[in-house]
Amino acid sequence: MAEMKNLAKQTAIYGISSILGKFLNWCLVPLYTYILTSSAEYGVVTNLYAWTALLLVILTYGMETGFFRFVNKTEEDPQRVYSSVLWCVGSTSLIFAVMACLSSQSIADFLGYSNHPEYISMMAVIVALDAFGCIPFAYLRYQNKATRFAIIKLIMILINIFFNIFFLLICPWLMENAPSLVDWFYDPNYGVGYVFVSNLISTISVTLMLLPQILKARFSVDGALLNKILRYSLPLLILGVAGIMNQTIDKIIFPYLIPDRLEAETQLGIYGACFKIAMVMMVFTQAFRYAYEPFVFAQNKGGDKKNEYADAMKFFIIFSLLIVLGMVFFLDVLKYLIRSDYWEGLKVVPIILFSYLFQGIFFNLSLWYKLIDKTYFGAILSLIGLIITLVVNVVFVPQFGYMASAAASLCCYFMIMLISYFLGQKYYPIDYDLKSIFLYVVVALALLAIGYLSPLEGVLKYAQNIILISLFVALIIKRDLPLSAIPVVGKFFSKRAG
Repeated sequence: MAEMKNLAKQTAIYGISSILGKFLNWCLVPLYTYILTSSAEYGVVTNLYAWTALLLVILTYGMETGFFRFVNKTEEDPQRVYSSVLWCVGSTSLIFAVMACLSSQSIADFLGYSNHPEYISMMAVIVALDAFGCIPFAYLRYQNKATRFAIIKLIMILINIFFNIFFLLICPWLMENAPSLVDWFYDPNYGVGYVFVSNLISTISVTLMLLPQILKARFSVDGALLNKILRYSLPLLILGVAGIMNQTIDKIIFPYLIPDRLEAETQLGIYGACFKIAMVMMVFTQAFRYAYEPFVFAQNKGGDKKNEYADAMKFFIIFSLLIVLGMVFFLDVLKYLIRSDYWEGLKVVPIILFSYLFQGIFFNLSLWYKLIDKTYFGAILSLIGLIITLVVNVVFVPQFGYMASAAASLCCYFMIMLISYFLGQKYYPIDYDLKSIFLYVVVALALLAIGYLSPLEGVLKYAQNIILISLFVALIIKRDLPLSAIPVVGKFFSKRAG
């Protein structure tokens, strides 16, 4: 139980920073949807950031996980591992940034942004610096410096938000009221381009903040050690690329699946904005991952910890279902985050939430092939998911639009989750509490059905939904999480029990 409390503490720190950070970034969604002239402009943001997410995985090529695997091996020097991984990723990121900037016009022509090759240059530098920064951030996680990790992440997000507000709100106001202050650098027609300028400024800033961690690395690379890390990590590149493509390929290929480019960008903007509403589930998954991956490899040094892994899976599913209930029940409130002409896409939110749930379970299951050093299984599973995603998108998007993209994501993660579970039980069996998990899933689905079918409206409906969520929380407390076991709160109840 002590291990679970430590995991919970780390997840809470990463989670609070991640939730706060994502919430602050979330605030940019209404800014973009209300300020940018059309959903097609937001479609440009959605498309280019999908490419950025894919390139980030390629440029880190599994080295983040490789770092955790080798830095926790007793026979390896942690500093040698860190230095070798850092400079390897740094070198490849630099090469990428230079080549992309030199070829920016050709890439812009290919992507359909011929008039703005600078978009490509900016995004290339951003993704290169982000890839390089992943390793110092991983080093902070290895050192259990969750607070510093969280502060740097939050500062980066605040800088990004500040400059988005500055360029999209303050500068237009100044152009009307005091143009001489900004007309020497601000172009009112540049619009969506300032989204990328803001991101570039924040990324450079966070790289500077990571300098203390970067300078802790030795200016040398252990070739033999790096070779072992690369052999472990490169299969994760295939896993990572296939995995991120499962999340982003719909947004990358969407403009090519609908003949009318403007219509494609309009639909993509609506889909991207509604996708952001479901971000809470992704935030929880990411926060859990930040704490869980170091936890898994560290615990593995101490012998069999399968009970802890099983508990972690159960609690992940429990709290994920709680998030699904809260999001779906109060979607009528959350919809005001985006402009009303985006609301037609809200029907994808429940589908996306369950996609994130299955994705999180798949990540939890992935420990079996990481711990037995058979990472190629992860690559195979993700490739299966990618095939499902591609086929469903290519076949059905021309007819059903972004609804097909949401359904493709759901099918993808559900299938690879099931396959991973059965393979894991063969190669690294863990006695997951399937009875409890099944109970929570059935109860959550039943509560969702009650909320959906209920004829109540307005305040009565919200009151009913609060009661339904409270019933789920009561079940959690009754079965698996008594109040006395909860940090801080638990002390109060323990004293009262005494």
